[in-house]
Amino acid sequence: MKLIGNILGTVAGPMFDVIDKAVTDKDEANRLKAEIQRRLIDQQDAALQAQMKIILAEATGESWAQRNWRPVLMLTIVAIVANNYLLAPYLGAMFGVGLQLELPEALWNLMTLGVGGYIAGRSGEKIVGQIKGKRGNFLDEVDK
Repeated sequence: MKLIGNILGTVAGPMFDVIDKAVTDKDEANRLKAEIQRRLIDQQDAALQAQMKIILAEATGESWAQRNWRPVLMLTIVAIVANNYLLAPYLGAMFGVGLQLELPEALWNLMTLGVGGYIAGRSGEKIVGQIKGKRGNFLDEVDK
């Protein structure tokens, strides 16, 4: 819900101010605002659907590599981070030897983007599902 609220606040907020100033009929202004909200929600849903289709195409691909390259990449980066910040320091403290692997900033950014994208994608799917369930009732009330 926060994601949609941010979108509505950033994109629709200024438009809502213009509608409030330009449209004197409050019912018409509310109808226009509801239409803008509906279109923004539909656009967000379409973007999530497109992302989902790409991931599903990879997940249902014929080759093992096609299905698993993202998880393998993320697990590899996580293994390097775990080695550098957990395993190597303890081995170094106990035995005087601890091999640290270089993790270029680009890979770190990729991992944070991948984890953040996964969390945002899952949250977005849940939000859109909830909004779709409630949207009909809300917009029916506004249209009355």
